[in-house]
Amino acid sequence: MVRPSWFRILSLSAGALLVIALASCSVFGRAEGSTTPAQAGEASAAAGRRVSLVQKLGIDGPIRTLDVDPSGRWQCRDCAGDGVDSTGQLNPEQTQRLQRMLADPALAKETDEARQYKQGCIDALTSSLLIPPGLTITTQDCPGEPKPKVAYQILLLLTQTTPAEDKG
Repeated sequence: MVRPSWFRILSLSAGALLVIALASCSVFGRAEGSTTPAQAGEASAAAGRRVSLVQKLGIDGPIRTLDVDPSGRWQCRDCAGDGVDSTGQLNPEQTQRLQRMLADPALAKETDEARQYKQGCIDALTSSLLIPPGLTITTQDCPGEPKPKVAYQILLLLTQTTPAEDKG
């Protein structure tokens, strides 16, 4: 493996953060006439949590996105890297399992910030789980990289039940 220059690492990291920020704004933005943040918080506590999976293969790969709502409905935009958009529904058991994992308090200890996460590989598949309000958990398909326990189980569930992939 060739070690990249610091400039390249910073550029890649800044680009990835920008993509994640823009994706989360477009996915979780508030439409006119929608509920207030307080109402949304009450509704999400009763109905479950959303999750988005944002992936990128290498530096120049296209952004792949998978959004799953609390009911288990999912929408995938190029999530297998093949340019195909698709939609579907998790079965009730998968939806319940996903919601249990999304409610696990251990996720707070698995965030990028809590782990002081730094990307270790250049041409690997980078997967970021975006869990409102404000949890971001990133992993790479990189040999030897530790996988956060709960977040990795969420990633596996999403990649085993949708066209999204867990490997580059």
